Amino acid sequence: MGLAASEAELRDRLSRFVKAELKRGKLTYADLAERLKEHGLSEESETTIKAKLKRGTFAATFLVATLAALEMAGMRLEDL
Repeated sequence: MGLAASEAELRDRLSRFVKAELKRGKLTYADLAERLKEHGLSEESETTIKAKLKRGTFAATFLVATLAALEMAGMRLEDL
């Protein structure tokens, strides 16, 4: 069995996962933007992050930097 039945489902799951982790960590999109600067994504802002998560489309570099910013080093695909 695959990770998702479709690309649309995968986009939705990834967006929901990031939003849930932000909530769990009591972090705002602005907080994430600040943390992303430490991981090389200095152009991200609260607005760009909101748009990416709403669309569900973002580069792998954004996802990996976000996971690092959220200190998700031990994340497993099953967690999505």
